[in-house]
Amino acid sequence: MRTLLWKEIVSFFSSLIGYIVIAIFLLGTGLFLWVFESEMNILQTGFAGLDGLFLLAPWIFLFLAPAITMRFFADESKSGTIELLLTYPITDKDIVFSKFFAGIILIFLSLIPTVLYFITVYALGSPPGNIDIAATIGAYIGLFLLSGVYIAIGTFISSITDNQIVSFIVTAALCFVFFIGFDFIADIFQNSTINNIVVLTGIRQHYESISRGVIDTRDILYFISIIGLFLYMTIISIKNKRK
Repeated sequence: MRTLLWKEIVSFFSSLIGYIVIAIFLLGTGLFLWVFESEMNILQTGFAGLDGLFLLAPWIFLFLAPAITMRFFADESKSGTIELLLTYPITDKDIVFSKFFAGIILIFLSLIPTVLYFITVYALGSPPGNIDIAATIGAYIGLFLLSGVYIAIGTFISSITDNQIVSFIVTAALCFVFFIGFDFIADIFQNSTINNIVVLTGIRQHYESISRGVIDTRDILYFISIIGLFLYMTIISIKNKRK
């Protein structure tokens, strides 16, 4: 599994995909947080916090996660190398997890430079250090878990198609539904209990809860469950390709 994981990571950076993903994320967040005039601009709000980053990042990852995962299995299916991959002496679970963790590592690498944003805001605070560190750490954890769901969804969609464009579009659409689509669906129901259940099925409520610095085991279990569900379906999809 480690060999395949390393192969996936190397393939990201042997092409432009890895660099483009990181560059777009940092450029997009940097412009909105420090340059463009908006409610997310840290210098304009005068508030020592990274709320803008954690508000903006899930939307950027809606497009970057599909860009990362669209080639996982779709490219191998189209080129015919999936048959060769399935002959390797590794389990279907190892194949799926190696690709999933490769995507997670790329997301992690894109988040590391944003620590500079935290350091800058920490220094600019009045007095210096006047920033809610617990909430910031919680928000990073929430963003990382949210990205894990996006990557898991993309890994599954890539396993059921041989077209990278289709994989990208369907993954982006499904991630959108999980992030905020359930909120729109909930508005249909007048019953408050059903409304709350539908809202809690989506990501946003759990993400915002963690982003406030409240690490609730229910939110953690939600993210782990959704990731596990899509990875399990991916393993089933790969098993079917062996038949």
